[in-house]
Amino acid sequence: MGWIITLIVGGIIGWLASKVMGTDAQQGIIANIVVGIIGSALGRWVFGSVLGIGAAGNAGAFSLTGLGFGILGAVILLFLLKKLGIFK
Repeated sequence: MGWIITLIVGGIIGWLASKVMGTDAQQGIIANIVVGIIGSALGRWVFGSVLGIGAAGNAGAFSLTGLGFGILGAVILLFLLKKLGIFK
């Protein structure tokens, strides 16, 4: 059941990040899910481990801060992908 929630939340995070970055028309649901999951991991690493912001010990627990970090991580990922020319 946990992987289904991961896919759903990853899709929502990826979709929100694609709206922010203007890549929604170029992405499908699979790309949104992948960007959301990888972006969330990136956001958790950048904001939790590197910068020390937020509670790094709450792995798997839902929080609005974690959701925000996930969206910011997905936005960073989309920014990097746009710079590489994968999205325009």
